Amino acid sequence: MLLSLRSFFHINRRIPVRVSHPFPLFQNPHHLNFSLPSNNSLIVCPFVLFTSLFYMIKFPFGTKSNSNTNIFLDDFNRESICQIIRQDQLNDPKLVTLFDSSLAPIWASKILVGLKQDPQLALKFFTWAKTRKGFSHTSESHCILVHILFYGRMYFDASGILKEFISSRRGVVLPGCDFFDVLWSTRNVCRYGFGVFDALFSVLVDLGLLEEARQCFSKMKRYRVLPKVRSCNGLLLRLSKSGRRDQSRRFLEEMIGAGIAPSVFTYNVVIDHMCKEGELDTARMLFGQMKQIGLTPDVVTYNSLIDGYGKVGLLDEVIFLFEEMKNVACEPDVITYNALINCFCKFQRMPQAFEFFHEMRNKGLKPNVVTYSTLIDAFCKEGMMQQGIKFLVDMRRLGLLPNEFTYTSLIDANCKAGNLAAALKLANEMFQANIDLNIVTYTTIIDGLCEAGRTKEAEEIFRAMLKAGLTPNVQIYTTLAHGYMKVKKMEHALNLLKEMKQKSIKPDLLLYGTIIWGLCKEDKIEETKLVMGEMKESGLSPNPVIYTTVMDSYFKAGKTSEALNLLEEMWDLGIEVTVVTFCVLIDGLCKAGLFLEAINYFNRMPEFNLQPNVAVYTVLIDGLCKNNFIEAAKNMFDEMLSKNFVPDKTAYTALIDGNLKHGNFQEALNLRNKMIEMGLELDLPAYTSLVWGFCQCGQLQQARKFLDEMMMKHILPDEILCIGVLRKYHELGHVDEAIELQNEMAKKGLITSPIHHTVPSVQTKV
Repeated sequence: MLLSLRSFFHINRRIPVRVSHPFPLFQNPHHLNFSLPSNNSLIVCPFVLFTSLFYMIKFPFGTKSNSNTNIFLDDFNRESICQIIRQDQLNDPKLVTLFDSSLAPIWASKILVGLKQDPQLALKFFTWAKTRKGFSHTSESHCILVHILFYGRMYFDASGILKEFISSRRGVVLPGCDFFDVLWSTRNVCRYGFGVFDALFSVLVDLGLLEEARQCFSKMKRYRVLPKVRSCNGLLLRLSKSGRRDQSRRFLEEMIGAGIAPSVFTYNVVIDHMCKEGELDTARMLFGQMKQIGLTPDVVTYNSLIDGYGKVGLLDEVIFLFEEMKNVACEPDVITYNALINCFCKFQRMPQAFEFFHEMRNKGLKPNVVTYSTLIDAFCKEGMMQQGIKFLVDMRRLGLLPNEFTYTSLIDANCKAGNLAAALKLANEMFQANIDLNIVTYTTIIDGLCEAGRTKEAEEIFRAMLKAGLTPNVQIYTTLAHGYMKVKKMEHALNLLKEMKQKSIKPDLLLYGTIIWGLCKEDKIEETKLVMGEMKESGLSPNPVIYTTVMDSYFKAGKTSEALNLLEEMWDLGIEVTVVTFCVLIDGLCKAGLFLEAINYFNRMPEFNLQPNVAVYTVLIDGLCKNNFIEAAKNMFDEMLSKNFVPDKTAYTALIDGNLKHGNFQEALNLRNKMIEMGLELDLPAYTSLVWGFCQCGQLQQARKFLDEMMMKHILPDEILCIGVLRKYHELGHVDEAIELQNEMAKKGLITSPIHHTVPSVQTKV
């Protein structure tokens, strides 16, 4: 004990070339020999000494008589202990006495060294010893056994011991040392090879201790006991799968820098990871690098690159890689063609996708479920349901069973087309085929039901999902919230927020935006403020769409000052002010009669790094016309034309309406003719402005002409316009024409109210 303590407290002193062993048991020349090189003696590893001291403290010397121990030590030799173990005499008093001593962990290491010529016997002894009550092997015992087992080519057992020890020590941190140090310190127990250190590195990787594995690699580099490339590939694979892009790149560089020759598999792991992360330049650089060092890319390499470039739409690069692949006699496989078909479908190049589909079949490659599911999904997204169903039948005929992805694509397409019965039938097929619906499938069905206003059924599907053991996500809550708002059940939507809090599911910006949109639609300003405040407290900042929605709601509620404050708040917080925001702002100010402020903000748009577009000009022109500033509106219209903007129907309609209100008939007609020249078809608002405008001016003949024209085009006037026209006819004394027009309108179902309620004086003439 005294010697061990002395050694422990002098670990930082300079060690002479030859040192005596720190444990007295190992000094007797008649006993087992356990000598290590002086510069790597057990004394240089604090971890060894710490664990030894730990066990001496754990089992005090007073446990058994020292005289008995001394008797045993006199008789202790390799042959006697081996004989006891071989004969399974594990209850022998000598062993029992030994393991009742506080020095038992140290003597266990001594015994293991003595059994190094018989690895199986050493393992047997080690296994028996750890079953003794109150006894635990030290780290050096584990390391000694690992060396012995490796020397005896019992690699599987050696890895098992390593794994067992490291797993049991997870979370235990001892300063200045780790398991590698102990393994290195005990390396001369047998004629060592470097494979044992590779095994340690691999075990750390297998256990997911990636940072510890990297530290181990650093020590292996220092001591020039490098791991095999296969083991390094294992770490690269783990780093890649855990999304540690930078670490995987650095480790590849460290490998090469240490002199470990990477394999094709090495590069494939990193290239695939870079492609999945969108680091295509890095992936291409590594692709060139592997060719430079004499490695030939294989089908896996090309597949990763084709998939990576394809997902971002670089289809020319995809074709180049595909052609290069064939030129170097690297035969494409099913995965290659699936990647090609997927990317060409994704970017609406269906004809080329079909060419690849036919090419793979002509080469004798059999399309799999992924191939068919990709094409079915593409057909569904293009609205080609019949073609999608045809491929579903084909894949079944070939013995390929649709998976959840296949069904979800078809269900989604049917829901979007309003074919809910077909969508639910497909979902039922999934149940019958024992294919579990995933969260995406449930969300798709609930969305379809909500869009149809069938929220009760959507709730039933939601409960079925919970019963199936799936955890709802933000997307499915957003879908439900939108459904509730569609049927004006705002309270239900707000309750979803409370439910999410209870389940510790954090709402995202889209969900908050959806609920705010619903509240604004119902003019619930105070509730909107509360939800906005809750969103900000959760750490989410409203985006331009949310700010613009709330601003529009403020204007409609007559809260002009609060609406303008939102613009300043956006600017102060660095939130992008968009052209749409200015459209809402200018429109709101115009409708509030604040046209001068509207013009002022229109002129300030460059301060916000924005330029007005057609929509902004249109709302301002419309506002000026409605506020009887027709000349200013004309100037804005001319300015828009001078900037080569093409006015839309709304701009023309606003100016036509404004001119008619001021009696400018010819200008209104000129604008209508200009619309036709521009290829703009007059719509309901345009015809309504023309008919009503000419009526108000007493130009009934011109008004009737446009009324007949719109009905010939199957653009039906609303009842308010019809009644207004009839009243005008009566006011101007054209009663017979009024009766004739009224009868015509009634036949076409344009007037549903009793005529005496709308034009009472017509009855007197009848």
